[in-house]
Amino acid sequence: MNEILIVLCTFPDLGKARETGTALVESHLAACVNLIPAVESIYRWEGKVETAAEVLALFKTTSSALPRLESRLLELHPYDVPEIVVLKPDQVAESYARWIVKSVI
Repeated sequence: MNEILIVLCTFPDLGKARETGTALVESHLAACVNLIPAVESIYRWEGKVETAAEVLALFKTTSSALPRLESRLLELHPYDVPEIVVLKPDQVAESYARWIVKSVI
C-alpha cells in the first residue's frame, strides 16, 4: 500500500528551501511543501553547541516516492548532514491522501 508520509527538513534560508521545494514538486516527488520560516535550531556540531536561524520544510509524499525524494534532497541540500526525518501520520483525510497519491509519481 502506498502510504502518505511527511518529510521534515531544515534549510539555512528561505531561498534555498523554496528552490528545493519547487524542484521536488515539479519533479513529482512531493505533492506539496510547506515552508515555515523563523525556526531557531539548537544543536551539537563538531563538539560544540550551535544555534542557527533556519527554515523548516514539510514535504508531503508517498512511501513509493520516498527513496527518490531522499536521494534528490541529498543532491540539492547545502548541508553536509541535512535533517531528513520521515513521519507516518496515523490518519489522513481520504480526499487529501488521494490528491497526494495522484500528484506524486
